[in-house]
Amino acid sequence: MKELSIDLETYSDVDIKQCGVYKYTDTPNFDILLFSYSIDGGDVITVDLASGEEIPIAVINALTNDTVIKWAFNANFERVCLSVWLRKYYPQYFKGYYAGDTLVNHYLNPASWHCSKVWANYMGLPHSLKAVGKELNLTHQKMQQGKELIRYFCSPCNPTKKNGMRTRNLPEHNPSDWEIFKQYNKRDVEVELAIKEKLKLTPVPDDIWFQYTQDQIINDRGVRIDSAFVKMALQTDISTRKKNFMMLKKLTGLENPNSLKQLKNWLETQGIVPKNLNKKSITQLLTEYPAGIVSQVLKIKQQLAKNSVKKYNRMLDMLCNDGRARGCFMFYGAVTTGRWAGRGIQFQNLPQNHLIELDAARNAVLNLDYVAMEEKFYTFQKDNGINHKTPYSVPEALSQLLRTALIPENGYKFIVADYSQIEARVLSTLAEEEWRLEAFISGKDIYCESASRMFNKPVVKNGINGELRVKGKIAELALGYGGGENALKRMNALDMGLNEDELPSLVTQWRESNPKIVEFWHRCGKAAIKAIRYQTYAEVNDIRFWCPENILYIDLPSGRSLTYRDTELLTSENGYEQIVYRGNRNDKLKEVSTYGAKLVENIIQGISRDILAYALGNLSSYRVVAHVHDEVIVEVPLNTQIQTICNILELTPPWIPELPLKAEGYECFYYQKQ
Repeated sequence: MKELSIDLETYSDVDIKQCGVYKYTDTPNFDILLFSYSIDGGDVITVDLASGEEIPIAVINALTNDTVIKWAFNANFERVCLSVWLRKYYPQYFKGYYAGDTLVNHYLNPASWHCSKVWANYMGLPHSLKAVGKELNLTHQKMQQGKELIRYFCSPCNPTKKNGMRTRNLPEHNPSDWEIFKQYNKRDVEVELAIKEKLKLTPVPDDIWFQYTQDQIINDRGVRIDSAFVKMALQTDISTRKKNFMMLKKLTGLENPNSLKQLKNWLETQGIVPKNLNKKSITQLLTEYPAGIVSQVLKIKQQLAKNSVKKYNRMLDMLCNDGRARGCFMFYGAVTTGRWAGRGIQFQNLPQNHLIELDAARNAVLNLDYVAMEEKFYTFQKDNGINHKTPYSVPEALSQLLRTALIPENGYKFIVADYSQIEARVLSTLAEEEWRLEAFISGKDIYCESASRMFNKPVVKNGINGELRVKGKIAELALGYGGGENALKRMNALDMGLNEDELPSLVTQWRESNPKIVEFWHRCGKAAIKAIRYQTYAEVNDIRFWCPENILYIDLPSGRSLTYRDTELLTSENGYEQIVYRGNRNDKLKEVSTYGAKLVENIIQGISRDILAYALGNLSSYRVVAHVHDEVIVEVPLNTQIQTICNILELTPPWIPELPLKAEGYECFYYQKQ
């Protein structure tokens, strides 16, 4: 036996959509109902565990044999479920694995597991088994009855007189549907096998499977949650919402000031007729009415609308019995670039913290000390060069304290390290923009250097012409991928003090200062068009474009490819030739148009992702608990030096040796953003 393809149907009293597979299995009521498998691509066999059938011992052995590759679509689910099931029913066969010097004794070794979902995503296909089968036009398609059958057999049911007050449906309660469910389980393996057969000529590189293993180890490890702090934060939110609601009732005289209709009517009595009361509208109204009762009401309404506190609930939802939340990262979540996506807690969009006294703010929440909250929930904002103490509302502060709910184990600390301007460095390297590379190598401030070239005068941070640095910064952040005036606006250029009239010249000045980057956009666009039109190869520096059978591949220096399915060339309304492909949108492939600079954005983000993956591999002997785009969070012994982790991040991949990497870090006893 070389390969084992698997699909499971399971039962749990925990909602997997809300809590993830680790918490889903971390309950005494979890069990496996059906186990379908195929050995080396042979016939699919279904084992009805719920009806007393048993998995052959040879297959049980294969599950823990690291020389047998186990395949499943979204294999993390099967691996975690089977880990818990084996420990429960076949403890003598179960074995964990070592991650660095730490024994992971709850889960099977991910090194011998491959995921056909990852393979599909690598090929530019959607995330779900049903959608992949449809896109590949497979003979075997996922059966439509699945959702209803899963709802019936795999989740608790409401007790009623009609069902005898039972809380769970068993096979004997609906034998005919159970037989269909067995066919459904079998069909999923057949579809997975068909996907593998369809994609066999374009295998996933071994490096990607190594990265997948590292991803699974990080998901297995999880991150510790300060559950006491989370519970107090939720209690603080409940009390504050109640107080704010009563204050709104008092100010407006409304029975339910949460009702937008009632609040609109009240505003009309104040001479204000808003079109709507969304976040943007309320912010605009506050600029028009900065004081008085209307301002009070709108500010309180803003606080009531703040929903970041939901993430505290999600932390508790995902909390396993050992105090850690697991399964927060989805490998190859972004189909186009291959970047990770977040699950559950969503590390990618945790708010930053700007509270000055972070320790004191946390302690105020832990102690439900509302007086201290009023004193400690503040920051400093500059006005005409003078720092002014600016208070935060309780909802704003709780939002900023979300990161601090993630803590290391006792006797450990976090080292948080990230790459400095990784995308700008990769772009400069690929485009061979020498002045930028020299600035990075010399450790110069790229925003000042960019502004100096744009305005032909020296710019020094907090020094001569220092006011121009903000223009260099906003240009750097917004314009690297062909963006124009709208890109500057999306990067909040107007809020940062720039005038709309100066935006066009800012775009021109940045592009004139970076001619090789602009040329790189055009060269990549032309290379892609050539590859598509002539079904041939085209190269730009270290990037190769090729397009067999209308699938455009962009080979990155790492050896990984970006995939664009069903590409063709069309003429746009303004007469330009544009590239059109079918990209993943909401788990369906839909027509997307692209061009040179946009392809460059995908390329740079893809390479930046590969650099992070390379770093995670180098950090495999450390306890990485989380990562976000260009940042890693490592749980380390107290004597570990920050520079040790930064030095590992700065190891340049052999496939891009000229890249000037720079990493910076800090240590903390709860996660934060410095």
